Amino acid sequence: MVRKGGKPGARHDVEDLLDGLYATPPSGFVARREELAVAAKRDGRADDARRIHAARRPTLAAWAANVLLRTQPRESERFLELGRALREAYRTLDADGVKELSEQRRSVVCALSRQAAELAREAGHRLSETALRDVESTLRAVLADQDAADRWATGRLESALVPPADFPSGGAAARPARRPARPGPERPEARSRAEDEVAERRRRRREQLAEARRAAEEAGRRLGELEAARADAEASLEEARDLADRTHRHVSESEERLRQAREDAGRADEELREARERRRTAGEAVAGARTAARDAEREVSRLAGP
Repeated sequence: MVRKGGKPGARHDVEDLLDGLYATPPSGFVARREELAVAAKRDGRADDARRIHAARRPTLAAWAANVLLRTQPRESERFLELGRALREAYRTLDADGVKELSEQRRSVVCALSRQAAELAREAGHRLSETALRDVESTLRAVLADQDAADRWATGRLESALVPPADFPSGGAAARPARRPARPGPERPEARSRAEDEVAERRRRRREQLAEARRAAEEAGRRLGELEAARADAEASLEEARDLADRTHRHVSESEERLRQAREDAGRADEELREARERRRTAGEAVAGARTAARDAEREVSRLAGP
């Protein structure tokens, strides 16, 4: 996200802090805001502290839209480009063209909304049906209204956005512009200029339609790639979980075998100690018996003397 008119030094610091703050889940927003405000005030940055303290906690849907913008910068920029092309095309397209682009826009909005919900779930916050509808409403507003697009591009939405009522929703085509009243007789030169102007408008309209179609197709292709990559990542995650479970089971079994082996070793050490004690006692008994035998032999020799 590129900022305009930024000042050097600490001003960039507070912008980065606010960006990070609005990427914080709503449940931890207030605590993080107060922590940052206190730190800024302690560092002597009173203006920054006031700006941080003035930040309002976003709704869950607004936070999910902010996270989508920050974690998917390329897709978000393509989405903003698609909005610019759609708004320009809507000003000149006929009813059939508007309907076609609206249907393409609806599929892109649905795909991006699912991606925002997945990002929120990965962060530990599951979006309710209401919150998901608010995310979709915000994305439709971004496509339909330049002011909404600019607000989303800051990454600091506080609440969901609502698209303007006069932008087609895709359910029905917009009514073609009313034809002007038939003018009176024209001179050949005026008629030629008018025909040239009509032809030029039609040419620009075809170019705008082609550009909008290309932007929609590119956004849809990129979203398809992302969904495929996400499916691969989920499969890899499941494999990693299975491997981790098996490893933990093997570790538990090895630890049990080690515990049993240690107990067996302890019993063997005790039996060895007891056997050594018995051998020592037996050795002492044998030595005593030998001494007694020698003494007895000497006594017999003495008594059997001459």
